[in-house]
Amino acid sequence: MLFLPTYFAPISQYVALFKNDSFVFEVEDNFQKQTYRNRCYIYAANGKLLLNIPIIHNKKERNQKTKDIRIENSFPWQKLHFKSIQSAYSSSPFFEFYQDDLMPIFEQKQSFLLDFNLKCHEYIMNAIQEVIPYKKTTIYDKEPTQKDARILGNAKKEHPIKLKSYVQVFDDKHGFIPNLSILDLLFMEGPNLVCYLKEQKIILE
Repeated sequence: MLFLPTYFAPISQYVALFKNDSFVFEVEDNFQKQTYRNRCYIYAANGKLLLNIPIIHNKKERNQKTKDIRIENSFPWQKLHFKSIQSAYSSSPFFEFYQDDLMPIFEQKQSFLLDFNLKCHEYIMNAIQEVIPYKKTTIYDKEPTQKDARILGNAKKEHPIKLKSYVQVFDDKHGFIPNLSILDLLFMEGPNLVCYLKEQKIILE
């Protein structure tokens, strides 16, 4: 199955990912705005909160490959993102358990968005002690032979998926918010995250 490497991907992407023994990350595509490539959503005190990674736009090149996209590191966005995550989940059941391994991701600067997103994915897999081998594409294929799950990385066109509700930090104020970043599920469910993902169903065209 083919996926986009995204910033702490939405839960739906991991639901699909856990239906596979191995998968492929698309790295040869052109970068598109308003996708989960450089954004994720968490559950903050005021509801759904966007965390957006600033990127450097090359005005000379109309189409840039995602793997060539550089992160704008001239201001401390990583520090701000981690503070937002910490503020949102400090009272969650498992944040304290996972935060020490999470901090280095927001302390070590990465030049390229792809490298940062792959580290985010590796963090999740290490946290839940799961291994699902993956490869990276070497060419861009408009009609891939493998099942295409790249739509799950598109924030503009959400794939319809019904996710079972679970307890969230601020659900007493704003109710259940589905398909947030995988971080939301990790900090609320901890090791039970894998069981939750495997219980969900997703249908891709």
